[in-house]
Amino acid sequence: MAATTENITEILNKPFITDDAVVFGLLMCCLGIVFYTSQLKNLKWFYKIIPALLMCYLLPALLSTFNIISPKFSGLWPIAKNYFLPGSLILMTLSTDLKGIIRLGPKALIMFFTATVGIILGGPIAILATSVISPDTLNGADFDAVWRGLATLAGSWIGGGANQTAMLELYQFNVDKYGAMLAVDVVVANIWMAFILFGAGKADKIDKWLKADSSSIETLKTNMANYTASVQRNATLTDLMKIFAIAFGGVGLSHLLATTFSGWAVASPSFATSVLASQFFWVVVISTTFGLSLSFTKLRSLEGAGASKMGSVFIYILVAIIGMKIDLSELVEYWDFIIIGLIWMIFHVGLLFIVAKIIKAPFFFLAVGSKANVGGAASAPVVASAFHPSLAPVGVLLAVLGYALGTYGAILCATLMEIVSP
Repeated sequence: MAATTENITEILNKPFITDDAVVFGLLMCCLGIVFYTSQLKNLKWFYKIIPALLMCYLLPALLSTFNIISPKFSGLWPIAKNYFLPGSLILMTLSTDLKGIIRLGPKALIMFFTATVGIILGGPIAILATSVISPDTLNGADFDAVWRGLATLAGSWIGGGANQTAMLELYQFNVDKYGAMLAVDVVVANIWMAFILFGAGKADKIDKWLKADSSSIETLKTNMANYTASVQRNATLTDLMKIFAIAFGGVGLSHLLATTFSGWAVASPSFATSVLASQFFWVVVISTTFGLSLSFTKLRSLEGAGASKMGSVFIYILVAIIGMKIDLSELVEYWDFIIIGLIWMIFHVGLLFIVAKIIKAPFFFLAVGSKANVGGAASAPVVASAFHPSLAPVGVLLAVLGYALGTYGAILCATLMEIVSP
């Protein structure tokens, strides 16, 4: 039987390494190399320019770009999303200072909602700008209309994957062209992610420019450091087994309950197409609630045995696997749609900086508010922990809020984009 065009393309695009065991080992070596070299005196200057966390993200991206590895031939992301992400959420929230998070004040919420508004208004503004710069890009009628595809992007950038799928169902964008929108989502969102991780290493300088008062954040970090020091001990094998039992026992419980809750939502006509029908949404909510609940028990003292450090290990594994998802060559293949995405993201980021400057909000609130929208629960805690492990719960809680608003915000954005489309 003659090979189809799709099969030939797949063979030509096949990466050098397809075995996930090898891919995972390679990603772990990337993390190990970054952590080792970041401690070398001769390279201190390099890591002052490019933070170690950003390198943990960029090295897998380069491997993917040069087709050494590829997310299209890997099953690592589902494992990271279903096991390491909820596990990290549990361990990062296990020692949460919930009162301290509340004392962070309203600026975190203001920046979050600013990020949401930036996505809602950024879509139609990007279409208007593109109609002037490259009007041919917006060609397409009925179910091929570009605004329908961008509606799925709005769902992803305000909420997450579940909201994105809901928008695809609602607006019936041509599935054959949906791949371009997925590429825009991954490339543009991850370019902004790279800038945020870079900025996390320069947060003090950015806060100085914003004239921001970051005292509440520093207080939370100090309180967390003091608590960790007060319970610090050499971890025993029993301690480590407890940490793993809590993390992955909680992951198992989250998936068990998530299957039940999402099943109820799917069976209900009112919620079948909502975020409540997403099993991943419930995994995030339940694992976060589980970790927060344990923070009020004696198990919180496991922080002294390295609970949050283990959660950080899971976070860095997530960073490496997320980095693998970006293929910079897609900038060329889908350049016209990516221009729309970049204009959209520039407006979103610009609005965030304007509001942050006005209310003197720290860069941390800007970064986490943005990624709670654009990246959701998969990225927000990663970004938050880049500033300090104790801040990861802030990203998680805001990301859950993003899931709740995702569908409504995306529908409003899609309506505006339809109005301004030529």
